Order: sequence, then C-alpha cells, then structure tokens
Amino acid sequence: MSRYLTPAKIGLLALVELYIEGAVPNNAIIPVLGFISSHLLDRDLVAVSPSPADRWKRADRIIGLVVSVKEFEQVLAPFAAADRVPGRRLWDRFLEKLWGIDSLHGLQEFFDRLPKLLAKTKDELREMAAHGQAPPSGTLLSRNSPFGVFVRRAHVEFARLQFHHTSELWQAFVKYRQPTASHWRKRNPHYGRLSFDSVLMTGEHEWGDHTEALAVAAYGNMLLVGDHDATLPVSSDDIEALLEFQIEQMQKHGDRVPQDIKQKFERLLKDSHVIPSLSHYLSFSDASRAGDYPKSFDYLHRYFDYTMQNRDRLFYQYALMNLAIVQSDFGCHKEAVATMLETVSTARENRDMTCLNFALNWFFHFGRAHPNLVQDLENSSMPGSGKDSLAYLRVKAKETGMWILWSSSLQSEAKVGMASGDSISTAMENMVRSSQLIVERNMKAMMGPQLIMSISLWDRLGLAYMSSMTCEAFLRCHARNSVFEDELKVICRLAGLLAGKGRYEEAFARLESINANSLRTAKSNQYWHFYRGLLKLRRDLHRSNLVSSETLLSQLLQAGPEDLEPDMVFVVDSVHIEALTRRGDFDAAFTKVDRLITQLRDSNRDIALRIRLLLAKANIFDCTGRPEKGFTVAMRAASLAWRARLVSLIWQSMGALANILNGLGEFAAAARLCVAILPRCLETDAAYTAGWLYNILADARVGQAASAGCGGLAESSAAAGRVGGLGRTADLPLHTLQQKKQQQQHRRNEYLIKANDALGYAEKYFAVVEDVQKQCEVLAKKATLMKVMGDDGLAEDYAAKYLLLKREASSRHV
Repeated sequence: MSRYLTPAKIGLLALVELYIEGAVPNNAIIPVLGFISSHLLDRDLVAVSPSPADRWKRADRIIGLVVSVKEFEQVLAPFAAADRVPGRRLWDRFLEKLWGIDSLHGLQEFFDRLPKLLAKTKDELREMAAHGQAPPSGTLLSRNSPFGVFVRRAHVEFARLQFHHTSELWQAFVKYRQPTASHWRKRNPHYGRLSFDSVLMTGEHEWGDHTEALAVAAYGNMLLVGDHDATLPVSSDDIEALLEFQIEQMQKHGDRVPQDIKQKFERLLKDSHVIPSLSHYLSFSDASRAGDYPKSFDYLHRYFDYTMQNRDRLFYQYALMNLAIVQSDFGCHKEAVATMLETVSTARENRDMTCLNFALNWFFHFGRAHPNLVQDLENSSMPGSGKDSLAYLRVKAKETGMWILWSSSLQSEAKVGMASGDSISTAMENMVRSSQLIVERNMKAMMGPQLIMSISLWDRLGLAYMSSMTCEAFLRCHARNSVFEDELKVICRLAGLLAGKGRYEEAFARLESINANSLRTAKSNQYWHFYRGLLKLRRDLHRSNLVSSETLLSQLLQAGPEDLEPDMVFVVDSVHIEALTRRGDFDAAFTKVDRLITQLRDSNRDIALRIRLLLAKANIFDCTGRPEKGFTVAMRAASLAWRARLVSLIWQSMGALANILNGLGEFAAAARLCVAILPRCLETDAAYTAGWLYNILADARVGQAASAGCGGLAESSAAAGRVGGLGRTADLPLHTLQQKKQQQQHRRNEYLIKANDALGYAEKYFAVVEDVQKQCEVLAKKATLMKVMGDDGLAEDYAAKYLLLKREASSRHV
C-alpha cells in the first residue's frame, strides 16, 4: 500500500493538467474545480450545511473515487471538450490523457512534467533571466495554493518511491483504468489487446508468442478477467482521511456509520497492509453507540494500548475519561465515578486543563442525574459540590478560552436556577449571555442545547406557541449542525406538544419522519421507542383501553433509572399513577405518590416534579370523594408554582382549588376562580387541562343555580316575617312575589345555560384528546341538565350519544 499516491490521485493530477492546458470549457470550470477541491480539502466548499442524508456522501465519494474511475465519468461526461470538435466530450480528453500514460516510463514522464504546472519562484525566475530564458507564460499554479500543494506533494512522493513500489503503482493504475477500455477502443482505431502497455505492444513483433508469457510475468493474475483476490488501490492517506471523517461525523452528530459505507470501508481496510490505530477508536465509537458495551471496552483498551506505546502517559487521562463515559452508559455508575476521579487526578498531574474541565463538567451533570452517588463527595471534594464546581468551570472556561464549556456552564446555571425555583430573570440573563457567546464564536453545535433550554423556559412560562415556534426554528435552521440527540429531543418535545393538543397522528408522523440511519444508535433508538410508547400509552389511557395500556406500562416500567434520564423516569411514574387512578386502585396510587414525594424532597430535585406530585395527590382525594382533604396540598402546590413562575402548573393548582371549593359549597368563589384562569390556561395549548377546568366551571354554575333557587325562597320567607311583625305574618303583594320568582327563575336559567355552555366546551376539549371517560361524564351531566331544564328531547339525544360512545369504546378494545 502506497503512503500517498494511488491511481485515483493520478486521475486528479491528469484533470489538473487538463485545466492548466485550457481543455476545460467555461461551463465546466466550476464543476471540475469543485470536484477536485472536494477530494483535496478537508471539507466541501458549500455554503449550506448538509442534511442528515447527505452527511456521509463525502465518505461515499472518497471510497467511490478510490475504487472506480466511473466517478470521473459522472463529472466530465456531461460537458463538451473545449476544442469544440463534434462528438468529443471532456470525458474523451480525460481518457486521452489517461491512456497517454502507456508504460512505466510514461508514468515517470508524467510525474516529471508536474513541476512545469507550478509558477516559478523568484530565485528560479532570476536564474532563468541570467541564462537569457523567457519566463513561462499561460496559466500556472501558485505553489502555496491547494492545487499547487497537491502537485508538489505528488511529485515528491513519487520521487521517494522505490522501484518495486513504483511498479505496483503502475500495475494498480492499469487495472484502475481498464474499465474505460471499451470506450477508448471506439475512439482510438489503433487500440489493441496490449495497448495498456506500449512496451509489450512494441516488442510483440520481436518476441512473438512469448509476449503473453512476459505479460503474465510482469503483471501476474491481474490480467485475468475473474481475478477476485486483487487488492484495491488504496493509500494510507486515504484510509486516515476516511477514519478522521467518520470519527468527526460520529462525534459531531452522534450518528453511526451507515451500513453500506461501513462495508466499503472494511473492504478497503482489509486490503490495507497496515491498520491504523485510529481504526480501533472508530470501532469503539461505533460499538458504544450500537449498545455493544463488551466490544466497546475491548476496542477502547486496544486503541489506547497502541497509542500509548509511543506517547507514554500523555493521553492516559483521555483513556480514563472515555472508559468512565462507557461505564456510565453501561450502568456501572460507581465504577464510572471512581474512574472519573482518577481522570481528574491524572489531568491535574499532567496539567491538562481541557480534560480537567471536561471531567468536572461531567461530574456536575452526573451529580444532577444521580445525586445519591455523589453525596459522599459533596463535603470532601470540589467535584461533588454542584454549584461550586459550576462556578469554577465558568471562570476557568472564560480564562482558558474554552468557549463551548463557558456556554454550557451558563446554560447549566440557568437550568439549576429554574429547577430550584429561583428568579426567572436570572435564568433568562444566563441564557442571553450564552446565546451571545454562541453567536460571537459561531458555535453552531451549541444551538441545540441553547434552544432546548429556551423551549423548557417557554413551557414553564405557559407560552406553548413560543415552545412550538422554537422547536420548528431549531429543526429548520440548526438541526443540521447539531448532535442528533438534540434533534431527537426537540422532535419528541414537539410531538408531545402536538399530542397535548390532541393531534396524535401528526405527533406520530413527526416521530416517524426521523432518519432511519440516525436511529441505529442504541440510546437514540431506545429513547425514540420509549417516547413513542409513552404517547401511545397516554392515548390508550384516554381511550380507556386498559388492556393495551397495561401491556405498554409494564414494558415502560422495566426501564430503570440506569436506562433513562431522571425526568423521563418521573414521566413513567406519573403515567403509572394516572393508570392506577383510572383503574380505581387509589391505595396503590396514594402510596406511590407519597413515596415519590419523599424521594424528591430528599434529593432536592426539580420543583416542578414536586408540584405535579402534589396535584396528583389532590386528584386522588377528589376521586375518592373527599376533595376537601386536598385543600392544604393544593394550596401548597399553588404557592410553589407561583414562586417558581410555573404558569401552567399555577392554572392546574387553581383548578384543584376551585374543585375543592365546589366540594365545600363555595360555588361563586370557584366560578370566579375558573373564569379568571381559563383565558390564560388556553394559551398553554393543554386541551385536557382546559376541558377539566370547563368541567369544574360547569359544576360551579350548577351549584350557583341551585343556590339561587334556595336562596330566593329563604329571602322571601325572611321578608314576610319582617313585615308581619312579632308572631305575625303578612302576605307580600302578589305582583312582588311573582316578580321575585321570575328573577329567581331567570337567574337560575342563566346559570344553567352558562353551565351547559361550559359543558359544551369541556366535551369539545375532551373529544380533542380522545378521553372517553371524561366525555361520557360530560354527556351524562348534559343529559341531566337538559332534564332539569325541561328539554327532554335534548336529554334523550345526549343519553343516546353517551351510549353510542360507550359502545364505540367497547368495540375498539375488543
């Protein structure tokens, strides 16, 4: 295997020579130069970031160019030659240049001509002027341009080759060029069976029948048509470029290498005489993302065993850091903590601030996810103390110019502030500072975490439309430059927002639109299946499909804290509580809620999770027919939500209080509370919460109607007693009694009409989220209300609709 030169690079050199000679027409200059540049530079010269489907095309192009000459044909065949000869294409001129190298001596002459393509230096021009020679004219390459550097290096690398390596390069070039023989035969009438080597063709008259024996001796089995054991013409430079590109893509976007590119690369690697140690790191990255942790351990040890033979302990801390990350992904959290502590010690010993800051940043996020594992470290060392470590990271990142870490520290401070219920203004300030840093330093990869924090902030403030808009902005503008995990989280968040509006089909369509190759990563695939199952479970619970929901719930409950993020674990617990409540198992639901509240209080987790548990506890009291027992719980939830400015949870807390007021008979206060919060609640796009509040408002209106009737009768009796004096009663005038009775009836009917309107809105929102149980409850209330108002026809219609909905739900579950 050559160190640099391959037949593909000879083709690129021939194309550069064609361009210098002016054989490339004007309309083909940009495509040809772009084609050459894409194979010489580290990245494509494109202004727009590639889509997920186009990220791996560069690797596919590199492999395709190494393997086959057809890549040149695809670029050159559409263009006519610059000499405008009828029927001649640029592809024909290129083949003329390739087949002009007709022997090993011709290959030597080709490389000897390369310096003539370069512009002369000042010393060379001065020497030419001293000898009376005219300076060269025409188009020449600057020696420091990308094309000039390529030509110079190719010339130097060929001069360094020993004879047998030069012979191998010539043989590989003959084989690489051979697929174009049929096309060249049509253009060249003097083509013969030995035209690939002018020495054999010229000596055939002298050697006669011995020519074929000489050809076999010189070229071996490569002249056989079915030679499948021949190696591919690949260089160590191509292998290293492909390795670095694949590792960069995996680290930058979090994807795995596509299967077709992986198979092609493994074939190139198999034909390589020397396997670079970096290939072990590529195998480690691919195995860890595939979830094959034993293999990832093996390849990680193998890679650092090879690299540390020459670099001693210089990169030992990075080996430990990668090992800790793999152990954490595998669920060995205690071992991961011990390994990362050793990483911190080694990085301090080697004064590697980059590795040290990354390790401390990992400790902070690990401590937020697993607080019980770092409790012993909080008082004994800085890595265990969360806020102190975060402040240290922010200062050190600013001092050392680690902009990504600085931005991440600001985002973490904002997240910690929101989780603990601190000032929203402070959190917003940290996010603005992080955003300014991202824009100034053009850190496109950090836009994912930045916008995810923004989505979370808008969601906490109850501005659902801002959350949706931010999700769309990320997916349209920044997803191409971000890690796939960020893209997956945003898509899942957007799907959750759509499901909250009752648009389940759109939510599932969003999840299904994700690139299949990106989901080959084990963690991403697990997260995707988990979130999809969660949405389906929510839908089945609303449809009262308890059999299907039980199956899904049992699968989701199998995922423990080691497999999921802490917030997702809480989501599973909350859905489990809802399922127990809908089944009527209130004892189990109450026990689970109390246990989770105790755990969250001890671990000092996000305040929003504690509020949701308090609301779940108040709901259990309501379902058991004792809503007044949840008054203290609801007031506490409302106080915490107001302090932390968790707007959506404020409206839920107020709704729980209004429901308790209904249970206590304070219907007017409950109605005023619902009327005050409903407009703001509709801004959150939470259809179920809106339907629940309208249902509570309808109960309050019905209670007000009953109070209006009873209160009017009591008021008339009291007035009659006051007019009649002591011990006597006197009748009020008849028209006064009738007027009061009409007013009472009018007020009563007004409240009942308002209650019916509220029930209509409640039915609408419950129908949107497909909650059959609540729809049936609302329809039963509407039928009863119409019966009280004397409209028996509508009452029968609502009753029939109730029965039809029940039958449809039963038939759907069979």
